[in-house]
Amino acid sequence: MKRKNYSAGIKFNCMVHCFNQKLHISIVLLVLAMMAFSCKNDKDKKIEQVASATTIHNTEAFILSKSNLTSSVKIPGELVAYQQVDLYAKVNSFIKKLHVDVGSEVNEGQLLAELDAPEINAQLSGAESKLKSQEAIYLASKATYDRLYETSKTPGTISKNDLDLANAKQKSDLAQLEAAKSAYREITDTKSYLQIRAPFNGVITGRNVSAGAYVGPSGKGSEMPIFTLQEHKKLRLVVSIPETYTSYLSDKNEVDFTVNSIISEKFKAKISRLAGALDTKLRSQHIEMDVINNDKKLLPGMVAEVSIPLNSNTSAFAVPASAVLNATTGVFVITVQGKKIVWVPVKTGRTDDGRTEVFGTLTQGDTIITHAGEEMRNGSMLNNYSIK
Repeated sequence: MKRKNYSAGIKFNCMVHCFNQKLHISIVLLVLAMMAFSCKNDKDKKIEQVASATTIHNTEAFILSKSNLTSSVKIPGELVAYQQVDLYAKVNSFIKKLHVDVGSEVNEGQLLAELDAPEINAQLSGAESKLKSQEAIYLASKATYDRLYETSKTPGTISKNDLDLANAKQKSDLAQLEAAKSAYREITDTKSYLQIRAPFNGVITGRNVSAGAYVGPSGKGSEMPIFTLQEHKKLRLVVSIPETYTSYLSDKNEVDFTVNSIISEKFKAKISRLAGALDTKLRSQHIEMDVINNDKKLLPGMVAEVSIPLNSNTSAFAVPASAVLNATTGVFVITVQGKKIVWVPVKTGRTDDGRTEVFGTLTQGDTIITHAGEEMRNGSMLNNYSIK
C-alpha cells in the first residue's frame, strides 16, 4: 500500500514539473514577442526622425544680388596742435625779462623774452674795434698804392716792383677787412639770439623759467624749454586705422567726430594725409585730418571718437545677418539648389543695418535661406520655400 502511494506521488511531482517548464517557456516567448514589438516601434520612430531631419517642409528664402553696403566704424583719435615748438636759448645766458606767460596769444615775430650774456657784449665791442682798425689799415694801404700808381705814370719815377708790392699790400689789407666784417656779423647774429621771438601765431602753453634763470641749448644749460608754443586755430586729428579698413580710405573721405567735453556737438573734418604704410607694431595706418578751430572750442590733447565711413567703389554680395550661419566647422550661407540644401563656406566683411557682406563661391541669382540654422542639414531635401 505504501509502494502504491509512493508511485502516485512521483507521478504527481512529474506532472507539476512539466507544467512549470511549459509555463516558463510561455513566459519567455511572451517577453521575446514584447521585445520584438518594442524594437520595431523604435525602428519606425527612428525612420520617421531621419525622414523629418532630411526633409525641410517650409522656410523663407531670397534671391542673391550685389549692392553697395554703406557702413562706418568708430575709432578713437587724438587732437594735436597743428604746429608745436619748444623754445630754447641758442646761447648760454640769463633770463633778463619775460614778456609773455602761459595762455598768452602771440603773433609771428613777437618778442617773447630777452636774455643777457655779458661776454657777448664784450666780444661784440672787441670785434667792432678790430673792424675799425682793419678798415683804417686798408684805407692807408689803398691810398699808398693809388699815389704810387699815379707817380708811376711818369717814366723812371717808381719801379714796377715797388708798385706790385703796394698793390699786394692793399689786397691783403682788404682781405683782412672782410674777415673782420664777417667776425663782427657773426657776433652780431649771436647777440640777436638773446631775443626769443615767436616763429608762428599761437598760444604759449608752457613756461618753465623765471627772470634771472640760467638758460642755454638743450642739454648744455637747460633741460626744460623756456616756452612751449602751440597753434590752436588749426588742429590735427590723428587716427590709427586697422589694416582691415585701410582699403576703404581715400583723401576725399569726410569724417565726423565728437569729444567728451562737448558730447552734444558733432564736428567734421576731411582726411588730409595718409601715411601710405602700416605701423610695424600695431599693423595700422596713420592718418591725419585738418580741423579748423577759430573759436577754440577744441583743445590739443583731447580724445575724439571718430566715425570713419567705409564706402567701397565696388559692389559685393550683402545678405541679412540671419542668413549667415556660424557653425562649429566654419561660417556658411545655406543655398537651395533644385530641392536640395547646400552649405556654402563664406568669409564675412562689413556689417551695417542688419546686413553683412559675404565672400565665397556665390553667383548672382542664387537662392539663399533667410534664416539659416544647423537643423537644415547639408544635403537634406527642401519640400517647399517662399521667396521674399
